[in-house]
Amino acid sequence: MSKKVYPDAVTALAGLLRNDITVMAGGFGLCGIPENLIEAIRLSGVTGLTVVSNNAGVDGFGLGVLLETKQIKKMISSYVGENKLFAQQYLSGELELEFNPQGTLAERIRAGGAGIPAFFTKTGVGTLVAEGKELREFDGETYVMERGIVADLSIVKAWKGDTEGNLVYRKTARNFNPMMATAGKVTVVEVEELVEPGSFEPDHIHTPGIFVQRIIKGAKFEKRIEQRTTRPRA
Repeated sequence: MSKKVYPDAVTALAGLLRNDITVMAGGFGLCGIPENLIEAIRLSGVTGLTVVSNNAGVDGFGLGVLLETKQIKKMISSYVGENKLFAQQYLSGELELEFNPQGTLAERIRAGGAGIPAFFTKTGVGTLVAEGKELREFDGETYVMERGIVADLSIVKAWKGDTEGNLVYRKTARNFNPMMATAGKVTVVEVEELVEPGSFEPDHIHTPGIFVQRIIKGAKFEKRIEQRTTRPRA
């Protein structure tokens, strides 16, 4: 068995967690979130976390469980509309928030993983997003400088992975996970299926194993739906 494979989420995060670190957490809403690793962080009791994630899950699930225990100090996000506890903690001053346009957040993470310290974008110019940031003109247009993000730890969810850490994501659960896998100083992954090397066609691999330090087969996956929308049958 590869030295990258760990028996469970708690063991996989052993020695990596400490107070006041920055953690990237993959997923979009509740789609493709590393729920077993999030639970292991909750059990660890670490506090003062800065969490980079599209949003903070929902009340009582996903990153929402770390808000309940007040382990998160700051969120770097692009959407937070599904979590009442998030709103309460932010409005009361318990939780810091760094809002990003969604494409800007994705590019900041990608840039961090690619070793790019900063880039310029038109998105946010003339709004609160640009306050306190460097502005520069290119070809007669104003751009705002955004910094790349590198986290102390990235926790990622994939559909399948092999014991060397090569990953395949499934459909929309791909979302932020591939970028975050590259942008952590250490990347820990949970997968639904753990297979042997050679099980994937090389061209089908989304994240090469060189970016992954530790991997587990998730114990359970609830795969909840945030907003269930239905219509009567025709």
